[in-house]
Amino acid sequence: MRILSVDLGTSNTVAVLSAHGMPPRVVEVDGSATMPSAVFAEEGGTLVVGRDAERRARLDPTRFEPNPKRRVDEQTLLLGTDVVPVNEALAAVLRRVFDETTRQLGGEQPDEIRLTHPAQWGPVRRNVLLSAARLAGARCPLHLVPEPVGAAAHFASFPGRTLAPGQALAVYDLGAGTFDVAVVGATQTGFTVLAEDGLPDLGGLDVDQALMVHVGREVSHRDPQRWQRLLRPESTADRRARRALQEDVKAAKEALSRHPQTEVPMPEPFADVLVTRGELEALVRPSLLRSVELLSRMIAVAGLTPDRLAGIFLVGGSSRLPLVGSLIAEKLGVVPSSLDQPETAVALGAHQVSADGISMRTQNVPGPIASSGTVPATPYPPQMASTPAT
Repeated sequence: MRILSVDLGTSNTVAVLSAHGMPPRVVEVDGSATMPSAVFAEEGGTLVVGRDAERRARLDPTRFEPNPKRRVDEQTLLLGTDVVPVNEALAAVLRRVFDETTRQLGGEQPDEIRLTHPAQWGPVRRNVLLSAARLAGARCPLHLVPEPVGAAAHFASFPGRTLAPGQALAVYDLGAGTFDVAVVGATQTGFTVLAEDGLPDLGGLDVDQALMVHVGREVSHRDPQRWQRLLRPESTADRRARRALQEDVKAAKEALSRHPQTEVPMPEPFADVLVTRGELEALVRPSLLRSVELLSRMIAVAGLTPDRLAGIFLVGGSSRLPLVGSLIAEKLGVVPSSLDQPETAVALGAHQVSADGISMRTQNVPGPIASSGTVPATPYPPQMASTPAT
C-alpha cells in the first residue's frame, strides 16, 4: 500500500510517503523537506512552482503568486497578463509533488492520497482542494484530513505522548497565512474536533509585514520617495527590489527565532537595519496575545481547563517565535510542546489517522473517495464513508 499525505500550506508544501511496508518519510522535493507553495506563470502559459517560481519572480514579480492557498476564495489569479484559475494554481503545486513522488516510487503511483486542510474550511474550499488534486492527475482515492487532526495524530505517535480515548490535545497552529486553534479529543477509533477557531489576520506573513513597517520607520526619512517606490513599485526594477527586500525581511524574522539580533540588508540609498528580538516581540506581542486568548477560549468551549489537557502542541513554522511558547506558559500555566519540525507535523500525522477515523463530508468532486476527516464534536467515534471508484 502506497500512501501519500500532502499538507499544502500557505507558504510551504510538505509531503509524506509510506510504501512497501516502510515507515512514513518526508518526500524531499528539490532536495528539501519543504517546497515553497509559490506559482509563476511563464509567458507561454506554463505554471512553474516551488523554488523555480521564486527564482523567476526576480525577473518579473507581476507573474508571481507566493501564496495561492491564501486566495482560495477567489476564482482566478492575475499573473502578469494571464488569468489563472485558483484551483489550477494549486494543482500546479500538487502536480510537482505527485511527479516527484512517482519518480521516487520508480514510476508507481500512490494507492491513496491524503490532503490536509484547515478545520474551518467548509465544503466550497475543500472542493477547491479536491478539484486541484484531480487536475494534478490524482486518480487514486482521496481523503481529506483536518490539519489539527493530523497534528494530534502526530503528537500521539511519539513514545510517552499517547492520547488515550477521552483525552484531549490543544493544537496551536501559527502558519504563514492564518492562526488556527483546535481542541482535539481522542476516541476509540480516531479523533474528534471538540472546538476550533482562528484568526485570519494573524500569520507569518503578517509578522513579516509588521517587521517591514518597522524597517521603513528606521530608514524612510533618508529618501521618502524611494521608499514609496519600494512599497508601491511601478517599474520592473522597483518590483525586483521590493521582492528582494521582502525575502530579506522574512529571513531576518526567522533568524531572530535563533539569535538575539540580526541585520536586514537594504537597497541603496538606505543603510542596513539592525533589528533585535526584543523589537520584533514588541511588534507582535499584541497579536500573539490575541492568539493565546483564543486558545484559552477554545479550551473552555471544549469544557476543559489547560491542566486537564494532554498537552498544547505547537505547529506551523511561525510557532518557532520564542514569544509564542513563553506567552502560552505565562497565561495558561502549561509549557507547550514542539516535538520536531513544526512544518512537517501535520503531514506526518495524516499518515497516523486510521481509515475508520475519517468521516464523509465532501463528495461532489468526480473520482473515487472524496472524503473528509472533519468529524463532529461528539463523544462517538466517527465512521468512514466512501464512494465507489468512478
